[in-house]
Amino acid sequence: MKERIEKALNKVRAALQQDGGDIELVGIEDGVVKVRLKGACGCCPMSQMTLKNFVEAELKKVVPEVKRVEAVM
Repeated sequence: MKERIEKALNKVRAALQQDGGDIELVGIEDGVVKVRLKGACGCCPMSQMTLKNFVEAELKKVVPEVKRVEAVM
């Protein structure tokens, strides 16, 4: 599961990097993916929308076992 999540995050990462941001996988617990938003994404007021509407949606397409995605500091 971790390898599939990393692969999906690589696709997401490319889009985030175009806006000066990045994403890092911190861990996976019971279908909850924990990530750290970095760069411009770390302080963006729209980061929670990006996390839910883009990152979580993309991960769920590739890895249906993902229940949700949470940002950690």
